[in-house]
Formats: sequence, structure tokens, C-alpha cells
Amino acid sequence: MNKTIRRASVFALLLVFALLVKATWLQFYDGKSLADSKDNRRNVIETYSQPLGNIVVGGESITGSARTKGSDLAYKRTYKDGKLYAAVTGYASQAYAPTQLEGIYQDLLNGTDNRLKTVMDTVTGKRADPGDVVTTIDPDVQKAAYDALGDKKGGAIAIDPKTGRILAAVSTPSYDPSELTDANTAGTAWKKLNADPDKPLTNRALRQPLPPGSTFKLVVAAAALEDGLYKNVDQDTVSPNPYTLPGTTRPLANESASAPCENAPIRVALQYSCNNVFGKMAVDLGQDKVRAMAEKFGFNDDQLDVPVRAYTSVYPSGMDKAQTGLSGIGQFDVTATPLQMAMVSAAIADGGKLVSPHMVSQITDGGGDVLKNYDDSAESKEIISSSTAEQLQSAMRTVVEQGTGTNAKIPGVTVGGKTGTAQHGENNSKTPFAWFTSFAKSGSGKEVAVAVMVEQSDAARSEVSGNGLAAPVAKAMMQAALKN
Repeated sequence: MNKTIRRASVFALLLVFALLVKATWLQFYDGKSLADSKDNRRNVIETYSQPLGNIVVGGESITGSARTKGSDLAYKRTYKDGKLYAAVTGYASQAYAPTQLEGIYQDLLNGTDNRLKTVMDTVTGKRADPGDVVTTIDPDVQKAAYDALGDKKGGAIAIDPKTGRILAAVSTPSYDPSELTDANTAGTAWKKLNADPDKPLTNRALRQPLPPGSTFKLVVAAAALEDGLYKNVDQDTVSPNPYTLPGTTRPLANESASAPCENAPIRVALQYSCNNVFGKMAVDLGQDKVRAMAEKFGFNDDQLDVPVRAYTSVYPSGMDKAQTGLSGIGQFDVTATPLQMAMVSAAIADGGKLVSPHMVSQITDGGGDVLKNYDDSAESKEIISSSTAEQLQSAMRTVVEQGTGTNAKIPGVTVGGKTGTAQHGENNSKTPFAWFTSFAKSGSGKEVAVAVMVEQSDAARSEVSGNGLAAPVAKAMMQAALKN
């Protein structure tokens, strides 16, 4: 064999070897990533080749599957009362990645979760029957919140303090997930929803942190009582009125100039929502102590899953004393979701303990057998002492019975709450956010904790308040939760 032929032969062998290596690599290493790629249409065809499992509320499925025509995708997702439950379900779309519970449990709902496979499924390679997601949502509380929010832009959450079960999660304005399920029409609906200035796809209950205003005063009060700065909610504070923020010439004004806020005890300061008291209290405690208490309640937790990942509620760091004073009234860079403020009221209502909030009770296989029970695995941790919780419960009752939260009164029910009107925009030029967080206890032992945030309404700026806009929504939710 001459030299030229020998070289050509070696080169050809190297090419063959390279092809074998590439084929092996594709089969054993890149195969899975290619198979799982969002651009692999075979996955979508497989997902919608049979009906999906369902999301269950109050013992009834609020989702379904409908047979399609003239498509290689045999089924599409359907929703019952889609707008009512959109903040819970999210959507499962033939065109877009699933969201909310539909996204978190997509493998369970489409039958590819390994926990669903029987021995025979494993042997035959057959796709398992899909499972179901059973939520903690109470349909009556959900509807009460949705109807009460009406055409307002806002969010609302209700939690059972004893169990951590989320009874309602509502965001308005909402959208109908059914508009996004069909690949042929989803694109048009997607563009319309994203162009809407009211942002209906935003989950304001879980993922829209805004300044919480005076509802944050509950956290500052808890820090002051736990630290021993004040012995109880009826001890006079050291709070001049007007109170000038340290290092500035700016007095921290109160909503009512005639309110008895000078040196007011915590009970009176919550009753009249005295900014001078809580601004001074935050400065006296220092930002580190306020932050430590806020974080015990859940602020700055970037992994709060319910199981939907909630947006982080923030208590900032690196503030000067003036900024710390503003943080004490829920302003400056303090932000919170309705979920976070409901957690504050839930911990206070349950004697200082916070049970992990969750909106899925259990997941089941195709035969209805429980794969995981989230109610049984919910963790409880002590946030504040039972003594501090009792003190704050009492003060919150005064807010509702004699203070700024009277619109939340329910005859025959023990109700405590805190209003908030959060300023925002340059020089506070924009319409304030209206907040209300509360708890209610019936004579039969039922309890509920609620937070409502109204981002925008048709009310005049001068009429925007936590009591006027948010408290009636909270009242409707509490009544629905306690009626059974």
C-alpha cells in the first residue's frame, strides 16, 4: 500500500470514529435534553394526547379537558370559573409554558410523574394515568373576595391560622385561562393580556409587593414588646408630636391632627394609626431589631413557596435613622404582598405561632390514592411570645371596635385589624394604596386571618383609606370563612 492510500485510509477511519463518538454522545448525553426541549413538538403532542389531571376546589374539579378537532393535539385544557380561580390555577397552554399550580404540578397532571407509574407501566413504557391536585381553597371565601374586590385593582389572601391552609387567593382584574389554552388562538389573547395596562396576568395576591403602609406597624409593635422597649400595649411611649425625623427638618405628620398621638401607648397608637409613635419606635429600636422581627414573620424570604413561589417582601438594610423612622410606618423601601401581611395577622391570631401557609392540601394518583399530604407536613414556628400575641390581639380589636377599622366589624364575632394607607410616587403624588389586615374568631372556635390590598379604585384620592376600601373586602372574606 502506498503512502497516499494509507493516509487516506487512516483519515477515513478517523471520520468514522468521529461519527460514532458523535452518535454515542447524542444518544446517551444530549438525548434527554433534546427530548425535553420546549421546541420538541413531540412533547406537546404527547402531553395533550389524553385528558390532563385536575385541580380540585371544595371537592369539585375546576379544570377539565376538551377534545379538539383538526389538530395533532388531541385535547386542550378547560376551566370552570376561570377568572375566579386564575390566581390559584394559572394556565396550562398548548402554546406557552404552564404557570402557578398548573406549572408546578405539570408532571403530575400530565401523567409523567414517576410516582404515578405502576410496575406494569414501567415494563410496558405506558404513560400513567394523570393525578390530581387538591387545594385548600374554600370556594365561598374565594368568591366573597372576588366579588368584594369587584372592579378594583388589588389582591386578597385568607389563611386559617391554626393550619396554615390558604382559603382564598384572589387577584383583580383577573383573566380567563381558557383564552390561552388553544395554540390556534393563544397568541392573540397573549398579546392582548400583556398590552393591558391593568396587567391582569400579575398575581397581586402573591407576587405584587407594594409599600404596606401602617399595617407594618404591627411588626414594629411586636418588636418593641418582644425587646422590652415597652412592657405592654397600654404603657405610655416616649413619642413627641410632632416628631421630626433624625437629621432632617421634616416632621412625621399624622393623618388626624387632633388624634391623641403624643406619647400614646401602643394600643392608642394603633387605634389612631399614629405615625409619630411608630416612626420614633423604629428609630429607638434600630433597624436591626425591626428587621429581625420582620424576618421572623417572613420578610426577606426569597424562597417562600405556597407552593407557588411568592415574591419577596422586603425590609431594607443600610438605612440612616430618618429612613429607619419611615420604615417604621411601612414606607421608604419596605414592601409586602397580601400573603405576607396575612401571615403577620395569622401569627398574632394563633398565639404567636405561624404555620407554614400552603394552598395545596394533597396530591393524588389516578386512582385517588394520596401521594403527599401537605396539611400533615406543614411546619409551625414561634414568631412572638403568647403574651405579646395576646397584647396585639387586644390592641387590634380596639382598632376595629373604636379606631380606624370599624368597617370590619362583624356582629357576634371577635375581629381585630389594622388599616394602612401607603403613599407612593414622587412627593407622594400618586393615589395611595389601601391596606387592611385582620383576624376573626367565632364562638365555635373557627379562625381566619386576612390581608387585602387595593392598588387602585375609582375612589377620589381623598377617599382612599384602608377602612374605606380594603376593610369591607376583608369583612366579606371573614364572614364567608366563619359561616360554616
